[in-house]
Amino acid sequence: MAGPRVLIQTADFDLGAEVKALHEVDRGVGAVTSFVGTVRDRHGPVPAGQTGPVQRMELEHYPGMTEAAIESMIDEAYRRFDIRGVKVIHRVGPLEPGDQIVLVVVASAHRGESFEACEFLRDYLKTQAPFWKKEHTPEGARWVDARVSDDQALARWGIVAANAGDPPAARLSTGLSG
Repeated sequence: MAGPRVLIQTADFDLGAEVKALHEVDRGVGAVTSFVGTVRDRHGPVPAGQTGPVQRMELEHYPGMTEAAIESMIDEAYRRFDIRGVKVIHRVGPLEPGDQIVLVVVASAHRGESFEACEFLRDYLKTQAPFWKKEHTPEGARWVDARVSDDQALARWGIVAANAGDPPAARLSTGLSG
């Protein structure tokens, strides 16, 4: 595959351009599956005392560590699935509701492997990529905690994670995201 498999950036990305680039590298590709995550105006149930929507989200990461962790996830996807190419782009910095935040694109010879690998990487990224998220609301800013449902999504792939309930500072020392 030409170019890096992982990009961490502040700039937006172009889904069509990324899919086209991945497909053009290998004419044996018969399926390309993508996932685009966007910033919502709410994170699950509204916490007690909070009435307003999320106005902005900030994402932080450790350069080098984040890319290495995601590269490792991609390597695991290659071990588990018959795939021919992967691209992951994750944005950092301040983001507004509706902004694109993450892109996972997977190419394979057949659609089944492409869909599964894309889902696997999406679930893996959500719980294990070292990002820290802070939401800004009319009531102030708060760090986003991991959710049990995210750990459960990863568990279906045979990977046990217990991130939910860990304060962001604990994940800082372990390299886990929230």
